[in-house]
Amino acid sequence: MTEDATIGKRLKAKFPDAVIGGKSFRGELTININKDYIQRAAKFLCEDSESDFDYLSDLCGVDLSRLERSNNFEVVYHLYSIKLNHRVRLKVKIPASDPSIDTVTNVWKTADWHEREAYDMFGIIFKGHPNLQRILTPEGFEGHPLRKDYPLKGRQPETLKGIYRKGQE
Repeated sequence: MTEDATIGKRLKAKFPDAVIGGKSFRGELTININKDYIQRAAKFLCEDSESDFDYLSDLCGVDLSRLERSNNFEVVYHLYSIKLNHRVRLKVKIPASDPSIDTVTNVWKTADWHEREAYDMFGIIFKGHPNLQRILTPEGFEGHPLRKDYPLKGRQPETLKGIYRKGQE
């Protein structure tokens, strides 16, 4: 049994309703998680001595609306164990009609910045986040620029348009 299979099986044994799928491709494990279990799964994978995923190397949003012809977003968590030198990817689908999921800032401090970026770029709300506010776009920015429905020419109020034109002069 590979190390990847062990991680997935242990997580499924601990939280049977949390794991809704998964696959291993070229030695990289991806586990699909039910959104209601993300905090519990993250805490388990971080604190369990056989997993020891002590580092959240990345967290990002994905707009699946054109990829899957659905109305979903996905939050992707890339975890790494420094001590055990292994990785796992968690994917959680969330509906665009309710783009919210629990924060994992209580598990990994690095989630703070990553969750704020996903909020700013996609409008994904991380419930329980200690400081959920825009981080990359200016104050007054309207919309979420990485959503597939965001207009290519933007839709910013006149007060912000001058900010963008300055660099083009």
